[in-house]
Amino acid sequence: MAARVEAAARLVKEGHRVLLVSSGAISTGLGMLPGSRSAGDTVELQATSAIGQGRLFHRYWRLFSDQGVLAAQILLTSFDIAARSQYLNARNTLLKLLEWGVVPVINENDTTSTEEIRYGDNDFLAAHVAILVHADLLILLTDTEGLYTKDPAVDPGARLIEEVDDWSLLEAVEAGGAGSAAGSGGMRSKVVAAEMATAGGTEVVIANGKRPGVIAAVVAGEKVGTRFRPLESSLSSFKLWLKYGLPSHGAVIVDAGAARALREGGKSLLPAGVAGVEGDFAAGDAVDIVLGGPDGELVGKGKTNYSAEELRTIKGMQSRQAMKLIPHGEEEVIHRDYLVLAE
Repeated sequence: MAARVEAAARLVKEGHRVLLVSSGAISTGLGMLPGSRSAGDTVELQATSAIGQGRLFHRYWRLFSDQGVLAAQILLTSFDIAARSQYLNARNTLLKLLEWGVVPVINENDTTSTEEIRYGDNDFLAAHVAILVHADLLILLTDTEGLYTKDPAVDPGARLIEEVDDWSLLEAVEAGGAGSAAGSGGMRSKVVAAEMATAGGTEVVIANGKRPGVIAAVVAGEKVGTRFRPLESSLSSFKLWLKYGLPSHGAVIVDAGAARALREGGKSLLPAGVAGVEGDFAAGDAVDIVLGGPDGELVGKGKTNYSAEELRTIKGMQSRQAMKLIPHGEEEVIHRDYLVLAE
């Protein structure tokens, strides 16, 4: 922690704006409990996090203070990312802290959230934060030198991938999941997090956190770890939030004509193009848009104007007919302004 804080504080003094995403509340809490134990179910995990969170941030606060830098604690949940108003509030708070030269120390709010208590989730949280503040660089630290072509623990021919600018080349790469030899933090989650962040215009580096001076080396552009170049994306911050920050609550199955209109014509999804509905969602929820057929190809994602029950009633109808059946009905099931296509 001291080495991380010293590196972050040095960057702040050099004029960089720095955010730190950290786990550790649960493990800190376990260390404070009497006897030797491990947290089991969700309630125990949340209670243990409540014990450890204060001590964890206090340690960060003292370490940053020793470096002459002020730190602030930010606890986020999936709701803070999924709810648009919360998302904007979080962004505004973070940007104000950065304007003041304060380092936000960000952690998942494990005490109240159940979805976040999973191994490797901080990778996704970090990617969301990078998108949130339009970060220039995201550094994901792990226990290997970076992303390898194979698992280096079992294949001596494994080669470190120094740079990724063509994501199609990663199809043949074996990226291990959480707990694998390819990275205890879950290399697969780091690669997905890198894909998310680069789509928002952020450069990403996966590097070995045990390497001395790793953070400064990455920021200086040295050949350290695996560097993912940012993608040229035409997506607005709203559509990045829609794509990565808003969880899907179901799926709308569309026919080939509707899929073509969405992809090639930039059209909205109308009731006539809906062939089926999966799941139980409410009006305003995000849903996947899937092409009907054996492959179930993902077309995109959007916020629906109709609930699942309503859509089952009006699927295949003309908009005017559907609006007569549903009192608050809209002409579109999903308006093109609230829709993002899959790549």
